[in-house]
Amino acid sequence: MIIKSAEFVCSNTRTDKLPLPVIPEYAFIGRSNVGKSSLINMLVNKKGLAKTSQTPGKTQLINHFLINEAWYIVDLPGYGYAKTSRSNRSDWQKFIHYYLKNRENLQCVFVLIDSRIKPQKIDIEFCCWLGENGIPFLIVYTKADKQSDFKTKQNAALFNKTMLGYFEEVPQEFVTSSETRDGREEILKFIHELNVKYNLMKPTSSIDLLDL
Repeated sequence: MIIKSAEFVCSNTRTDKLPLPVIPEYAFIGRSNVGKSSLINMLVNKKGLAKTSQTPGKTQLINHFLINEAWYIVDLPGYGYAKTSRSNRSDWQKFIHYYLKNRENLQCVFVLIDSRIKPQKIDIEFCCWLGENGIPFLIVYTKADKQSDFKTKQNAALFNKTMLGYFEEVPQEFVTSSETRDGREEILKFIHELNVKYNLMKPTSSIDLLDL
């Protein structure tokens, strides 16, 4: 997939103010400071589109980015540690969960995992929540350039082994690096294939019928 355009659309904490759910969208989420904004910028080849920060928990809103005027990337607040109050973290969780459970045009969730660390309880719990609610998700290992391929594969294998304690099979995974751009083409190809399926299944409107 060639990225021709990528534009910020809006930020929200109210799901009733989100863009109309008429085109497919893909949510990106992970623990605070997992490299989410850098990954999004790398995917769309537009530095600075998603704001990066060294401060964990910087993203506190649901951010929509319109890609190729045809689909959305949704940057969700990170879960876990953040420099904010417990009540704020609780509010984030509520509106994130509501969005994930009710957004009808959401195709899947990309769960970002730091490839440098062993399985974390909070990541497993979030994946289990997605599974329990029937929300499709994939795993994206980030920052793979920071260590050897062997170490990345070792940590991924540990994560998969832990996941198999809760799931019959592990979700599809991608290994990425925002620095070397590893994984970019694979993720964009996956999104393109889902976009094609979405458009094939989309009901034909009365305007479309008039054009036939």
